[in-house]
Amino acid sequence: MGRKRKRKQFKKKIKTKTTKISKGKVTFDEYPKNVPYKSKLYKSNNEVKIKKITKQPTEKKIYNIKDYVVYPKHGVGKIIAVEKAKIGDINITFYKVFIEKEKLTLSIPLNQQSHLRHVSSINQINKALNILKTKPKIKRTMWSRRAQEYEQKINSGKLYQLAEVVKDLNKKTDVIAEQSYSERQLFEKAYERLKSEFEVILGEKAKIKMDKALNRLDVTQEVQPQ
Repeated sequence: MGRKRKRKQFKKKIKTKTTKISKGKVTFDEYPKNVPYKSKLYKSNNEVKIKKITKQPTEKKIYNIKDYVVYPKHGVGKIIAVEKAKIGDINITFYKVFIEKEKLTLSIPLNQQSHLRHVSSINQINKALNILKTKPKIKRTMWSRRAQEYEQKINSGKLYQLAEVVKDLNKKTDVIAEQSYSERQLFEKAYERLKSEFEVILGEKAKIKMDKALNRLDVTQEVQPQ
Protein backbone atom coordinates (compact mmCIF):
# COMPACT_ATOMS: atom_id res chain seq x y z
CA MET A 1 0.00 0.00 0.00
CA GLY A 2 2.87 2.36 0.78
CA ARG A 3 4.21 2.07 -2.75
CA LYS A 4 0.82 2.93 -4.34
CA ARG A 5 0.50 6.08 -2.21
CA LYS A 6 3.97 7.23 -3.22
CA ARG A 7 3.14 6.75 -6.92
CA LYS A 8 -0.08 8.83 -6.57
CA GLN A 9 1.78 11.58 -4.74
CA PHE A 10 4.51 11.66 -7.43
CA LYS A 11 1.92 11.88 -10.23
CA LYS A 12 0.26 14.86 -8.59
CA LYS A 13 3.59 16.69 -8.62
CA ILE A 14 3.84 16.47 -12.44
CA LYS A 15 1.95 19.31 -14.13
CA THR A 16 0.84 19.16 -17.73
CA LYS A 17 -0.42 22.62 -18.62
CA THR A 18 -0.71 24.00 -22.14
CA THR A 19 1.93 26.10 -23.88
CA LYS A 20 1.41 29.85 -23.73
CA ILE A 21 2.15 31.97 -26.82
CA SER A 22 2.38 35.73 -26.44
CA LYS A 23 3.76 38.45 -28.77
CA GLY A 24 5.51 36.01 -31.07
CA LYS A 25 7.52 34.47 -28.22
CA VAL A 26 6.99 30.99 -26.92
CA THR A 27 7.18 30.54 -23.13
CA PHE A 28 6.79 27.20 -21.45
CA ASP A 29 4.57 26.85 -18.43
CA GLU A 30 4.53 23.12 -18.26
CA TYR A 31 6.52 20.21 -17.04
CA PRO A 32 6.73 17.40 -19.55
CA LYS A 33 5.87 13.91 -18.58
CA ASN A 34 8.46 11.82 -16.75
CA VAL A 35 10.29 14.97 -15.48
CA PRO A 36 10.48 15.36 -11.67
CA TYR A 37 8.67 18.40 -10.27
CA LYS A 38 11.77 19.97 -8.71
CA SER A 39 13.99 19.64 -11.79
CA LYS A 40 14.79 22.84 -13.74
CA LEU A 41 13.84 23.47 -17.36
CA TYR A 42 16.40 25.48 -19.32
CA LYS A 43 14.80 28.34 -21.21
CA SER A 44 16.53 29.72 -24.28
CA ASN A 45 15.52 33.19 -25.42
CA ASN A 46 18.74 33.90 -27.35
CA GLU A 47 18.17 34.92 -30.95
CA VAL A 48 20.38 33.30 -33.62
CA LYS A 49 21.91 35.90 -35.92
CA ILE A 50 23.01 34.86 -39.40
CA LYS A 51 25.98 36.85 -40.63
CA LYS A 52 26.03 37.35 -44.36
CA ILE A 53 29.34 37.39 -46.18
CA THR A 54 29.75 40.76 -47.80
CA LYS A 55 33.30 40.37 -49.11
CA GLN A 56 35.23 37.65 -50.84
CA PRO A 57 37.88 36.01 -48.60
CA THR A 58 40.96 38.24 -48.77
CA GLU A 59 43.79 36.84 -50.89
CA LYS A 60 46.90 38.37 -52.38
CA LYS A 61 46.99 38.72 -56.14
CA ILE A 62 49.54 36.27 -57.54
CA TYR A 63 49.19 37.41 -61.15
CA ASN A 64 49.23 40.81 -62.79
CA ILE A 65 47.76 42.31 -65.93
CA LYS A 66 49.54 41.11 -69.12
CA ASP A 67 50.82 37.95 -67.38
CA TYR A 68 50.49 34.72 -69.36
CA VAL A 69 48.89 31.91 -67.40
CA VAL A 70 47.67 28.37 -68.02
CA TYR A 71 44.11 27.37 -67.17
CA PRO A 72 43.95 23.53 -67.24
CA LYS A 73 40.78 23.09 -69.30
CA HIS A 74 41.51 25.80 -71.86
CA GLY A 75 45.28 26.19 -72.07
CA VAL A 76 47.33 29.38 -72.30
CA GLY A 77 45.67 32.72 -71.70
CA LYS A 78 46.60 36.31 -70.98
CA ILE A 79 45.32 38.36 -68.04
CA ILE A 80 43.78 41.45 -69.58
CA ALA A 81 42.20 42.97 -66.46
CA VAL A 82 41.55 42.60 -62.74
CA GLU A 83 37.98 43.66 -62.00
CA LYS A 84 35.46 43.78 -59.19
CA ALA A 85 31.80 42.88 -59.26
CA LYS A 86 28.93 42.40 -56.83
CA ILE A 87 27.05 39.12 -57.00
CA GLY A 88 24.14 39.15 -54.59
CA ASP A 89 25.57 40.54 -51.34
CA ILE A 90 29.14 39.44 -52.06
CA ASN A 91 31.84 41.63 -53.54
CA ILE A 92 34.13 39.58 -55.79
CA THR A 93 37.52 40.37 -57.30
CA PHE A 94 38.42 38.34 -60.37
CA TYR A 95 40.89 38.02 -63.25
CA LYS A 96 39.74 38.45 -66.84
CA VAL A 97 41.74 35.85 -68.81
CA PHE A 98 41.64 35.91 -72.61
CA ILE A 99 42.22 32.54 -74.32
CA GLU A 100 43.34 33.52 -77.81
CA LYS A 101 43.10 30.05 -79.41
CA GLU A 102 39.44 29.73 -78.45
CA LYS A 103 38.58 33.45 -78.62
CA LEU A 104 37.23 33.07 -75.11
CA THR A 105 37.37 35.35 -72.06
CA LEU A 106 37.22 33.69 -68.64
CA SER A 107 36.45 35.28 -65.27
CA ILE A 108 38.51 33.60 -62.55
CA PRO A 109 37.72 34.71 -58.96
CA LEU A 110 40.74 35.66 -56.88
CA ASN A 111 40.00 32.91 -54.36
CA GLN A 112 40.19 30.37 -57.20
CA GLN A 113 43.51 31.52 -58.64
CA SER A 114 45.08 28.23 -57.51
CA HIS A 115 43.49 26.75 -60.67
CA LEU A 116 45.88 28.89 -62.71
CA ARG A 117 49.62 28.45 -63.10
CA HIS A 118 52.47 30.48 -64.57
CA VAL A 119 53.70 29.63 -68.05
CA SER A 120 56.61 27.17 -67.96
CA SER A 121 60.22 28.34 -67.79
CA ILE A 122 62.76 27.77 -70.60
CA ASN A 123 64.21 24.82 -68.66
CA GLN A 124 60.80 23.17 -68.39
CA ILE A 125 60.20 23.78 -72.11
CA ASN A 126 63.50 22.06 -72.92
CA LYS A 127 62.55 19.06 -70.74
CA ALA A 128 59.23 18.83 -72.58
CA LEU A 129 61.12 18.84 -75.91
CA ASN A 130 63.22 15.92 -74.64
CA ILE A 131 59.99 14.03 -73.83
CA LEU A 132 58.84 14.58 -77.43
CA LYS A 133 62.07 12.94 -78.66
CA THR A 134 61.51 9.69 -76.74
CA LYS A 135 59.73 6.63 -78.11
CA PRO A 136 55.95 6.49 -77.73
CA LYS A 137 54.53 4.19 -75.06
CA ILE A 138 51.35 2.56 -76.31
CA LYS A 139 49.41 0.54 -73.73
CA ARG A 140 47.72 -2.66 -74.83
CA THR A 141 44.30 -1.59 -73.66
CA MET A 142 41.09 -0.64 -75.43
CA TRP A 143 41.23 2.66 -77.30
CA SER A 144 38.24 4.06 -75.37
CA ARG A 145 40.13 3.68 -72.11
CA ARG A 146 43.34 5.12 -73.51
CA ALA A 147 41.43 8.04 -75.03
CA GLN A 148 39.97 8.81 -71.61
CA GLU A 149 43.44 8.81 -70.05
CA TYR A 150 44.76 11.10 -72.80
CA GLU A 151 41.85 13.49 -72.26
CA GLN A 152 42.59 13.63 -68.54
CA LYS A 153 46.24 14.41 -69.20
CA ILE A 154 45.34 17.17 -71.66
CA ASN A 155 42.96 18.79 -69.16
CA SER A 156 45.41 18.43 -66.26
CA GLY A 157 47.23 21.56 -67.38
CA LYS A 158 50.58 19.89 -66.67
CA LEU A 159 53.25 20.51 -69.30
CA TYR A 160 54.98 17.12 -69.15
CA GLN A 161 51.72 15.14 -69.30
CA LEU A 162 50.69 17.19 -72.32
CA ALA A 163 54.03 16.41 -74.00
CA GLU A 164 53.49 12.69 -73.32
CA VAL A 165 50.13 12.73 -75.10
CA VAL A 166 51.61 14.50 -78.14
CA LYS A 167 54.51 12.03 -78.23
CA ASP A 168 52.28 8.92 -77.88
CA LEU A 169 49.77 10.03 -80.55
CA ASN A 170 52.34 11.37 -83.01
CA LYS A 171 52.37 9.47 -86.33
CA LYS A 172 55.23 11.54 -87.79
CA THR A 173 53.02 12.61 -90.66
CA ASP A 174 49.95 14.68 -91.47
CA VAL A 175 48.42 11.94 -93.61
CA ILE A 176 44.93 11.40 -92.22
CA ALA A 177 44.83 7.72 -93.20
CA GLU A 178 47.53 6.99 -90.62
CA GLN A 179 45.21 7.85 -87.73
CA SER A 180 41.60 7.28 -86.71
CA TYR A 181 39.40 10.35 -86.42
CA SER A 182 39.35 10.32 -82.60
CA GLU A 183 43.14 9.86 -82.44
CA ARG A 184 43.59 12.76 -84.81
CA GLN A 185 41.28 14.99 -82.76
CA LEU A 186 43.10 14.26 -79.51
CA PHE A 187 46.52 14.71 -81.11
CA GLU A 188 45.60 18.10 -82.58
CA LYS A 189 44.10 19.28 -79.30
CA ALA A 190 47.21 18.31 -77.32
CA TYR A 191 49.60 19.56 -80.04
CA GLU A 192 47.97 23.02 -80.30
CA ARG A 193 47.78 23.44 -76.54
CA LEU A 194 51.43 22.50 -76.11
CA LYS A 195 52.46 24.76 -79.00
CA SER A 196 50.63 27.74 -77.54
CA GLU A 197 52.69 27.47 -74.35
CA PHE A 198 55.92 26.95 -76.32
CA GLU A 199 55.16 30.08 -78.36
CA VAL A 200 55.12 32.29 -75.26
CA ILE A 201 58.75 31.32 -74.57
CA LEU A 202 60.15 30.40 -78.00
CA GLY A 203 58.10 32.64 -80.27
CA GLU A 204 57.94 31.64 -83.96
CA LYS A 205 60.47 28.84 -83.44
CA ALA A 206 58.04 26.86 -81.29
CA LYS A 207 56.44 24.81 -84.08
CA ILE A 208 59.77 24.14 -85.81
CA LYS A 209 61.37 22.84 -82.62
CA MET A 210 58.36 20.71 -81.75
CA ASP A 211 58.14 19.12 -85.21
CA LYS A 212 61.86 18.45 -85.25
CA ALA A 213 61.69 16.75 -81.84
CA LEU A 214 58.75 14.66 -83.06
CA ASN A 215 60.58 13.90 -86.33
CA ARG A 216 57.53 14.86 -88.35
CA LEU A 217 57.84 14.65 -92.16
CA ASP A 218 56.54 18.15 -92.79
CA VAL A 219 59.58 19.79 -91.20
CA THR A 220 61.27 21.80 -93.93
CA GLN A 221 63.12 24.40 -91.92
CA GLU A 222 66.20 23.94 -89.81
CA VAL A 223 66.35 25.42 -86.34
CA GLN A 224 69.12 27.95 -86.14
CA PRO A 225 71.42 27.72 -83.11
CA GLN A 226 70.72 30.24 -80.38
